[in-house]
Amino acid sequence: MEFKLKATDNHSNARAGTIKTAHGNIETPIFMPVGTAGTVKGVHQHELEKDINADIILGNTYHLYLRPQTEVLEKVGGLHKFMNWNRPILTDSGGYQVYSLSSTRKIKEEGVNFKSHIDGSKHFFSPEFSMDIQRSIGADIIMAFDECTPYPCDYRYAKRSMHMTHRWLKRCITHLDNTPVKYGYEQTFMPIVQGSTYKDLRKQSAEFIASTDQQANAIGGLSVGEPAEEMYEMTDIVCQILPKDKPRYLMGVGTPINILENIALGIDMFDCVMPTRNARNGMLFTANGSINIKNAKWKDDFSSIDDTAITYVDTTYTKAYLHHLFKAKEFLGKQIASIHNLGFYLWLTREARKHIIAGDFTTWKNQMIKQMSNRL
Repeated sequence: MEFKLKATDNHSNARAGTIKTAHGNIETPIFMPVGTAGTVKGVHQHELEKDINADIILGNTYHLYLRPQTEVLEKVGGLHKFMNWNRPILTDSGGYQVYSLSSTRKIKEEGVNFKSHIDGSKHFFSPEFSMDIQRSIGADIIMAFDECTPYPCDYRYAKRSMHMTHRWLKRCITHLDNTPVKYGYEQTFMPIVQGSTYKDLRKQSAEFIASTDQQANAIGGLSVGEPAEEMYEMTDIVCQILPKDKPRYLMGVGTPINILENIALGIDMFDCVMPTRNARNGMLFTANGSINIKNAKWKDDFSSIDDTAITYVDTTYTKAYLHHLFKAKEFLGKQIASIHNLGFYLWLTREARKHIIAGDFTTWKNQMIKQMSNRL
């Protein structure tokens, strides 16, 4: 992997760059659609490529391990071939999913015992096994196995968890150093900064992660219920420490406003289920604010979904038509809404990139945040 900075903002820490991978280039800042189980829900791969023009998507180690299982992925030659996607893929290590199974998992130094959400079968993830699964999946960018702490979190627990995450990180690196890639191309490994919302822990974790000198770095354990201001404060602390010549990925974030504020702090990569999850519930994002398309006010509104001059993907569908689809419980409504929201998120990060390069990012960001705060 190669990362080259193209421009930095004069009034914030925002940056525009390019990440080069075996499956193509990623222009940053970038939003990555979440394709948990080898699919971005409700969206075809050709729509991701041609309509939304996603540079990179996500897969998830936990879900792909359980179904279709790594043996299947190895037989076909990895997730790219399995899902017919020729652009970059990033895989989450499964740590967050295991964290979310709080009632059915047990964390110990060796790793995590958990029960499958599918059939209740028992499984064990160690840092080494998570790396093996990600080798089999074949993603371009793979994540360290870590523990994501809840919010709020007791300081002693957060500190103990952070140190265990650091020990697990060393085991991940050692294991990767001793195992070959499976499909003939490099996989970029990302360690993850933890430390909950405690400044000293975040600082300590960021320093440790930076010291491992990996090709890219991530920030985890945020967007788990903490106030946005605490998220920004932790992100700012970490970005001041992580090396400037390597990509920074803020995991699981977030709203369009969260994304712009964190771009300003120096984040390059984002992912979140929000655009597709909200879309399936009838919530649309636009440059002028959010729309609940289920509301009766849209019943006879024949303007396009976003009737500004801005085009995200396809403005040929009207609000009235989409309102009708949701009321009729037609699957197409969720699909159109999902494509629209993903298109908006990608448009937003690409516009941010343009304004960083043009030198007026901060002015544009402040105006966009004001507009996007509206409920239409």
